[in-house]
Amino acid sequence: MSDQPLLQGPIHAVHTELGATFAAFGGWQMPVSYAGTVAEHTAVRENVGLFDVSHLGKALVAGPGAADYVDATLTNDLRKIGPGKAQYTLCCTESGGVTDDLIVYYVSDEELFLVPNAANTAAVVEVLAAHAPEGVTVTNQHRDHGVFAVQGPNSEAVLQGLGLPTDLGYMSFVDARWNDLPVRVCRTGYTGERGFELVPRWADAESLFRALADAVRAAGGQAAGLGARDTLRTEMGYPLHGHELSEAISPLQARCGWAVGWSKPAFRGRAALVAEKESGPARRLWGVRALDRGVLRPGLKVLRDGTPVGETTSGTFSPTLKVGIALALLETAGDPAAGDEVTVDVRGRALRAQLVAPPFVPDHTK
Repeated sequence: MSDQPLLQGPIHAVHTELGATFAAFGGWQMPVSYAGTVAEHTAVRENVGLFDVSHLGKALVAGPGAADYVDATLTNDLRKIGPGKAQYTLCCTESGGVTDDLIVYYVSDEELFLVPNAANTAAVVEVLAAHAPEGVTVTNQHRDHGVFAVQGPNSEAVLQGLGLPTDLGYMSFVDARWNDLPVRVCRTGYTGERGFELVPRWADAESLFRALADAVRAAGGQAAGLGARDTLRTEMGYPLHGHELSEAISPLQARCGWAVGWSKPAFRGRAALVAEKESGPARRLWGVRALDRGVLRPGLKVLRDGTPVGETTSGTFSPTLKVGIALALLETAGDPAAGDEVTVDVRGRALRAQLVAPPFVPDHTK
């Protein structure tokens, strides 16, 4: 447990005004909910929600050959995209574990903007800075920018009402202006719904968030906190570092092999991951949907025919499905398959459940 004081984002006072409840997350004091997690979750699925995720890290890799260097370090293949595109990727250890998962904004061949997880920002910056070629700089910009996410079927209407661009393909971004202030707008998110992430300067964050909050409220949507962010991403089977990804959990085990450029000649952890791919991972991530009443939580044993085969990594009550759901790392021995029945040990109670290949609900991102 760290004795360091919790960090606060650029609009903490606004969250207090909105009546948020707070909790510690990744070293930051974060709004958990305002109107209640279920209401905020439903607003995102059916209308529009607004998240402040300014705790997320930010880093800049710049200089001649910056794109080639990042490509040779992180897992995904930057050759598949170009300027104006963003890409999900992983920073791995040499043994194939995951230091962090992050988004790379490809600004130009000489400028890459990275958005890692809050608690892992320093580690990602350290990895990249340690071997940066001459002329390439790696700068931690954690508190230089805010990050807001507008998510849901009516997200486009909210941005259009503020004069912000929305004609973007999935994982594309543009540098725009709002009230003559710079803001990066990207068509992405962490909810499974159509949405956008906005990256303003830290000093401009409050004025933009207030305008977004007014527009979301006028559309019938709600501000949403960390609680809804977690239920939404769990329904989609999206990994959370420290739960479904870690230095002990590889991309293949977490169903993130699609974010690995297997044909690339080099990236951190390549040899270990290629070897794991050839032999097959010993465990794999599955969705678990409760058949009995009960809420699933992380750290519960999963059993098949009475034999332990793995453990839940995340768990919650699904506001969309109205049942308990979880993500679990299960042994691949025995060939688990979607539809298989398992039991989950919930404090000594055997709760019946069914395996699901994530996501649990339809994907509307694109």
